[in-house]
Amino acid sequence: MTVTQDLSFLSLITNASLLVQLVMALLLLVSVMSWSYIFRKMFAIKSARSQTEEFERAFWSGGNLGALYEEAGSNRRRTGALERIFESGMGEFNKARAAFGGKGMVDAGGVIDGARRAMRAAYQREMDALESHLAFLASVGSVSPYVGLFGTVWGIMNAFRGLANVQQATLAAVAPGIAEALIATAIGLFAAIPAVVAYNRYSHDIDRLAIRFESFIEEFSNILQRQVR
Repeated sequence: MTVTQDLSFLSLITNASLLVQLVMALLLLVSVMSWSYIFRKMFAIKSARSQTEEFERAFWSGGNLGALYEEAGSNRRRTGALERIFESGMGEFNKARAAFGGKGMVDAGGVIDGARRAMRAAYQREMDALESHLAFLASVGSVSPYVGLFGTVWGIMNAFRGLANVQQATLAAVAPGIAEALIATAIGLFAAIPAVVAYNRYSHDIDRLAIRFESFIEEFSNILQRQVR
């Protein structure tokens, strides 16, 4: 470690030991990736909420279910998560009714169970997509401070080891090394705090969307059950 009296931020980083610099570089890389996922997830959740509200208005406006199903199939690229869940359930419902069409009695329970299972499968796919990268944010929030602390401990240890090479131990001799080491903790916190805040916020938003999806599945199943009687 090079002892320096220049305590500027850039100078402290460039004069830190190699291991501390590697720790800082790792934390900066993780922070950049974290911010990338934070913005991507923000836009994804905002889009999912907007598309869900738009489809709920169309669905509960009393329109024809067949027309909604055809529209969902024709605009597949623009459909939202809730619309894809509806499409899966309605498609399975139509297939089951067609299968029983020429056989007289329709198994209402089997038809509804099939539609519900299809919607549940679609629901799981949509939730997996919405929850993607949340585990990364959680890991960054929990691990980054400890990684930064490791760099700090290593840097402070080197700073005190450097005192063995000087005849008189003074605070001025050890202060630059300690300042270099503490930057690693600061960078670790800079990476962790936004990740924790984003994870908590996005988890809450996704849970609320999940409740809306599950409520729709149950309500739509009741509608289909009335139609199959």
